[in-house]
Amino acid sequence: MPEATEGIRTRNLARVLGLVHGLGPLSRAELTRHTGLNRSTIADLVASLSEGGWLTERAPDPAGRAGRPSPVVAASPDVLCIAVNPEVDAVTIGAVRIDQSIAIRERIETEGLISPAETVDLITSTIDRWRENMPSTAWITSVGVAVPGLVRGEDGAVRTAPHLGWRDVPLGPLISARTGLPTAVDNDATLGAIAEHLYGAARGVDDVVYLNGGASGIGGGLIVHGMPVRGASGYAGEFGHNRPHVARSDEGGGTDAALEDEVSRARLLDAVGLHGADEATLAQALAGSTDPGVIAEMARQRRILATALSNAVNVLNPSRIVLGGFLATLADPDPADLVDLVRAQSMPGAAADVDIRTAALAEDRLLIGAAEAAFAPLLSDPLRDRAPGR
Repeated sequence: MPEATEGIRTRNLARVLGLVHGLGPLSRAELTRHTGLNRSTIADLVASLSEGGWLTERAPDPAGRAGRPSPVVAASPDVLCIAVNPEVDAVTIGAVRIDQSIAIRERIETEGLISPAETVDLITSTIDRWRENMPSTAWITSVGVAVPGLVRGEDGAVRTAPHLGWRDVPLGPLISARTGLPTAVDNDATLGAIAEHLYGAARGVDDVVYLNGGASGIGGGLIVHGMPVRGASGYAGEFGHNRPHVARSDEGGGTDAALEDEVSRARLLDAVGLHGADEATLAQALAGSTDPGVIAEMARQRRILATALSNAVNVLNPSRIVLGGFLATLADPDPADLVDLVRAQSMPGAAADVDIRTAALAEDRLLIGAAEAAFAPLLSDPLRDRAPGR
């Protein structure tokens, strides 16, 4: 019986922490309503999580109501993980708080492809450098990595990241061995889909197709009945390798071209004459261009993207499609036109209610998704780990 009681307590601790993590600051009274637990139990759970370093409490805002106001419970700003997104042209690293805010972010551009060993070195040195300037109360709990490639579900090994030239890399253990931190590794687009579903443009939507456009190509993630779909080996959602028919013979690539060969960040960079750029810089360059060649290239890519999206609509019948990265840049000039292009090539019933939106988390989506993976084991058993000195 003591083991059963302890199990119930662990689940209740996880419920309280999960609510504050997902919904933001809540009063004790709101936690009581959400969980159905009594006030004394909530007070005990909040006290334990505060002692463990996860939560803080503050006086309630004046509400002008009679009666004793309930203290507000919030995630501690000192609890962080390290989120990483290696790409072919840069590695983005962020320190993400448990409330999804990003305390520090760096985009470190690389010359040539970065190797797994160099990636581990870069992560380790960045953490060491950041720690020197963090307050003594800061607690880095774990590392999450969003990789543009196939990540094996059973152990998080990078099976292949073709654009990076990685194959069969036990990336998580390599990072853990160097940093001493538990590490979660997953596909970048899968993590982007989860982040947008929990906190962004697909929040509250049960059936979602997410496409991520990055330097390595196009990946995707699926939410079906409110749950991420990973496939038998964790490789579901590789939309970039689909081969949509190119409608016009003068558009190049032929019918055998993969989606990510034709709808391409590299082609957009070439069109505006940039060697490399972050998402915001590329979007600004495209939006500000009046060059007929740039306008034509964006229109060409939108047409091919619409064909690929119509195939997804016919197969999966989502209620929402979310586009991230450079795909959001393609959609932004005329979202309604893109919806029309998709509906014109879809079965009428499947496309009738589909909604296409750009990623609300913008350039933060992959870091927040990686952080969600990093925090997940700790959120399920909060008192397994405690802040240093607690």
